[in-house]
Amino acid sequence: MNSTPETRSWLIRRVHLATMADATGWGECRDAAVAVQDGRIAWVGPAARVPAPHRALPEFDAEGRWLTPGLIDCHTHLVWAGSRAAEIELRWQGARYEDIARAGGGIVSTVRATRQATLDELIAAATPRLRTLMAEGVTTVEIKSGYGLELAAERRMLQAARRLGEREGVTVRTTFLGAHALPPEFQGRADDYIDLVCGEMLPTLHREGWIDAVDAFCEGIGFTPEQTRRVFQAAAQRGLPVKLHADQLSDLGGAQLAADHRALSADHLECTNETSVRAMAAAGTVAVLLPGAFYCLRETRLPPVQALREHGVPMALATDCNPGTSPCTSLLLMLHMGCTFFGLTPAEALAGVTRHAARALGLQDEVGRIATGLRADLALWDIDHPRDLACQFGHRPLAACWRGGRLDLAR
Repeated sequence: MNSTPETRSWLIRRVHLATMADATGWGECRDAAVAVQDGRIAWVGPAARVPAPHRALPEFDAEGRWLTPGLIDCHTHLVWAGSRAAEIELRWQGARYEDIARAGGGIVSTVRATRQATLDELIAAATPRLRTLMAEGVTTVEIKSGYGLELAAERRMLQAARRLGEREGVTVRTTFLGAHALPPEFQGRADDYIDLVCGEMLPTLHREGWIDAVDAFCEGIGFTPEQTRRVFQAAAQRGLPVKLHADQLSDLGGAQLAADHRALSADHLECTNETSVRAMAAAGTVAVLLPGAFYCLRETRLPPVQALREHGVPMALATDCNPGTSPCTSLLLMLHMGCTFFGLTPAEALAGVTRHAARALGLQDEVGRIATGLRADLALWDIDHPRDLACQFGHRPLAACWRGGRLDLAR
């Protein structure tokens, strides 16, 4: 290996590929090579056929390991302050999530701590979470706001997310989730709060350049479909794509609403009906499944995986990393849970954190596959086959990672 830390051009040799470019499987290519030029994938194919111009690139000997696209965590709440461990203990003792939220716990308790935190404190708290994800091959992560619920605090969360990406060398997509919960000062005045979200917070944060997408929590303990629709309309006026926390605890038609607005994704979906699934298929909306929250809340109703399959809805997986209902920083564990709880195949699970996760962020032309022209976000694994990534858990088989062509050897 002849390189410097800033090298962004490589010839990766003696490698097996799971390109995830095959819509129905792994996209296997054994005894292959990948040429990376200036941070982009320039060529992919059999090792014996490397074009002459790429043979002079600095070589990386993969020693027969498996290379996949870099993993993508397409739904996180990675930036927050405070702890909700006491709330989790209450749930273990039989308290319901909805009851805790209505009593002033849940999201609102995190809001109190996050509003008091400085930008530096938010970054310091989130850095270990992000680094843990990166140690498992994550190269792209979505980070939502939604624990500020006022302009200044929402701005700090989004600023912290962007700063984390810049400092750690990982791609971060920021999602404005101002319609996450009703702040205490607006108790009983949900429509007034949505006025604030749509009339001041969203326009200001978009104008300042902090928003990549807009999300909302459409639920009985969140916001109504009509209030959510207003948020989506405000986003559309500014050309911003939307996503939705939909049908997690009840079927309010959230997935249908997301499809009506051609949302990038509808997330959770435990209570989604087949009519909504058909609407998602027609709209091209990705289903983001969140087994960590399903597990942590001890849910029993499964998302409609078979209906999603039958109607051709892409299924992504994500950690939903958050302090109260999925305090998880292992995307590999989500692969295992997606197969164990939801009945995904290992190939579907890996597609869910690569190809389909990229689509859930609107990045399908940039990342999520090993294909010519895409960004060289790649993960190299000490495994016998890509199915091992889902079939095992509690392991960290990452050998190396490239983010935009820059090599990071696993420690």
